[in-house]
Amino acid sequence: MFTRNLDKARNAYKNKDVQASIKAHQHRSIKAEETHSSAGQYIKSVIYGGLDGIITTFAVVAGVAGAALSPGVVLIMGFANLVGDGLSMAIGDYLSTKAEMEFQASEREREAWEVEHFPQGEKQELMELYIQKGMNEADAKTVTDIISKNKEAWVDIMMVEELGILQEKESPIKNALVTFASFIIFGFIPVLTYVLSRFIPNLGINMFALSSVLTGFTLFILGALKTKVTGKNWIVSGLEMLLVGGLAASAAYLIGILLSGVA
Repeated sequence: MFTRNLDKARNAYKNKDVQASIKAHQHRSIKAEETHSSAGQYIKSVIYGGLDGIITTFAVVAGVAGAALSPGVVLIMGFANLVGDGLSMAIGDYLSTKAEMEFQASEREREAWEVEHFPQGEKQELMELYIQKGMNEADAKTVTDIISKNKEAWVDIMMVEELGILQEKESPIKNALVTFASFIIFGFIPVLTYVLSRFIPNLGINMFALSSVLTGFTLFILGALKTKVTGKNWIVSGLEMLLVGGLAASAAYLIGILLSGVA
């Protein structure tokens, strides 16, 4: 059973609070660990799917606005981008996750086979790895002898220490669905004002300005949420994402102006 609450341990480290860290490691709660795992499993897909969706869609909106094309063109290109790029990202996420898991599984099978058929060689490899980390030969041999008593743990450690592979149980289909949903939901925000203008006539005057404000606000929020993955300062992360999205939109807007005569 786990004797550490991972969320509390991370908060303690972030605040450099030694006493909180001690309490986090004394807290017996396997449920807390499992809750973190299930909640955090797809947060990366949510954040990066959402960021890609809102930035690419707003770039389309900015380009069309820069070219002074009709709001109908914004809706057509915006929704085409939402569906096309959303599916592309989801499929890419599915294939990359599946390929990574297949690679990890094949490497684990190989390591298990080597442990079964050539244990002395694997022991020597593990000893050498620990010696490279600074252990003396006697300690490295002792640790290796203890680890090799449990083949499952032995293979796990070889995967991490020798290959640098930390296996994670992920669902390629769920990852893809989360990415697609996040892309669609956040990617819809830049075209929201254009949709609403169909029902609220007075909104049409400031459609691009309102879209810019909504997009900027959402970019900041997503950038701040990104700290759940990166652990950085949320204000810095939010401003960074706002700047990146703004640069992408500005470039698209300028290209729209430059090519406005073509349309």
